[in-house]
Amino acid sequence: MRKIILLVIALTLLFNVKSYAQENIEKISTIRPVHTYSIVARDPETGQMGVAVQSHWFSVGSLVTWAEAGVGAVATQSFVDVTYGHLGLELMRAGKTAQQALEALKLADLHPEVRQVAMIDAQGNVAAHTGEKCIPDAGHIIGDNFSVQANLMLNDKVWPAMKTAYESTNGDLADKMLAALEAAQNVGGDIRGKQSAAILIVRGESTGRPWQDRIMELRIEDHPTPVQELKRLVKLHRAYDHMNKGDLAIEMNDVDGALKEYGAAEELFPDNLEMKFWHAISLVNAGRVDESLPLFKEIFSKDYNWAVLVPRLPKIDLLLKDESVLKKIMSVAPVQKESTKKEEM
Repeated sequence: MRKIILLVIALTLLFNVKSYAQENIEKISTIRPVHTYSIVARDPETGQMGVAVQSHWFSVGSLVTWAEAGVGAVATQSFVDVTYGHLGLELMRAGKTAQQALEALKLADLHPEVRQVAMIDAQGNVAAHTGEKCIPDAGHIIGDNFSVQANLMLNDKVWPAMKTAYESTNGDLADKMLAALEAAQNVGGDIRGKQSAAILIVRGESTGRPWQDRIMELRIEDHPTPVQELKRLVKLHRAYDHMNKGDLAIEMNDVDGALKEYGAAEELFPDNLEMKFWHAISLVNAGRVDESLPLFKEIFSKDYNWAVLVPRLPKIDLLLKDESVLKKIMSVAPVQKESTKKEEM
């Protein structure tokens, strides 16, 4: 008797979710032939969830990647229908599991046989679907807190290689997902080649501030080696995250904290002049003027506009108000031609 009652409840739940999906699916349905490989994953330690993808299709991230803090993440691909992304998140936000959301949307879809979709919810439940008419080689593997999926691949080694790479890579969620994308490409990848890639990571719990909940969102729209370029931007993103923390420390008059953050950013990208510049400024504000001078000299020699900027900073309390210090900094700037000085005036 208990089994019959549970079956009736499950069927009622599925009917309600399906009806909701059918009512909304035609309003936002957009279909594009985006064949690709991707991963959806959740870090069980931090709760962060994300999607990473690569394809021989322009701007793949604008269609395939969907995620919301405290809700879940979705990759919708093959003959992609963005309904799975938008409504998948809506259904999970309403309390449905990844499996319930995916099943309902498949039932409401007139052509689920050409779709490939993966979903993960904030509790780590994972669901995936590879339609029987996805272009081979195509398939997916569901693992612990992740799913890897691919279609229109050169061979059937792609998604197993992604699984192995994700599970064997140390690091944070971005590191592990990028490793999965690299592994896919290394064994053949998309039979057509490569063009774009994207990564999207959100918090495990929502703060109510979407601009804070989206930890990382990067897209490579058109590039000969999109995954490698995506890796470069992830590194740059991390460097600028240190820069942002350094700026916040400056606002709080925490010069030592700013020095630490700017220094960390500069270590990641030692050739970036802006990172060097704010590191040098922080050294001056910490009373370590002599240490700052070699940095200023290098910066000014490569781009004199930074020397033009320096005298403006004491006026808005971003640099120590001391004429002798200012003269010392400007003494390492290259001498400009008279015509250049007039142009600046």
